[in-house]
Amino acid sequence: MKPVSEMAAENLPSTVLENLFSFLDINDLRTCSLVCKSWYKFLNDEDNDVWRLHCVRKLAEEALKSDILVNCPTYKTKLRAFYHAWNPNDCSRNIYIKPNGFTLHRKPVAQSTDGCRGKLGFKQGRHCWEVVWEGPLGTIAVIGLATRNANMQRLGYSELLGADDQSWGWNLVDNRLIHNGDSQGNFPLLNNAPKYQVGERIRVILDCDDNTLAFEKNYEFLGVAFRGLPNDTKLYPSVSAVYGNTEVTMIYLGQPLDG
Repeated sequence: MKPVSEMAAENLPSTVLENLFSFLDINDLRTCSLVCKSWYKFLNDEDNDVWRLHCVRKLAEEALKSDILVNCPTYKTKLRAFYHAWNPNDCSRNIYIKPNGFTLHRKPVAQSTDGCRGKLGFKQGRHCWEVVWEGPLGTIAVIGLATRNANMQRLGYSELLGADDQSWGWNLVDNRLIHNGDSQGNFPLLNNAPKYQVGERIRVILDCDDNTLAFEKNYEFLGVAFRGLPNDTKLYPSVSAVYGNTEVTMIYLGQPLDG
């Protein structure tokens, strides 16, 4: 026999649930989904009005109307991407996050290399996010991972991401991998591998269970770039740039699909 409170919860009409859940924060909604099957089923609909209302409250209208979230088909996935987007409080002073919430802008400052981390880091599970470089690459344009201890600003022009043992980067300009200040070889391992073209979508695939980092470009798997990543510290989506007024968008997609 179910407790009376659980039976009452299951019998609440969807209109009541919609009004109730629209006032709760995301963590509370996660807890509510465990109350009973009825609540779980209601919140498992990623396009219902609860997720739509939360999405409208949190995301800029510009982001919702543009195509930057084209690979986040539901309101819940759009909201999740926002919570994983670039962190305006964890970047170089020469970088700011645009009003859409997903795109960073590197100011035209000379003799500086500038980086930014995502809001959330990972130390378990499998994760995937898209990076789109929407301005000139300049001489150095690096995407990859960094721990919380990696620097996000450095004097001069350098491969900031990958400059120490706290970060791992792929320089899109010359197709080189960098870690701990050293070149880790070319990537991808192809003869005359094509260079990155502005606007192409790159998917970054982090496997914390296998401790690897891999990349896709335009939906083509390029292979594993780094192995032996640490499993005792959080790793954050990161980028570093040197070109003034360049912009980089990052969209978190969740768990990668196999195959």
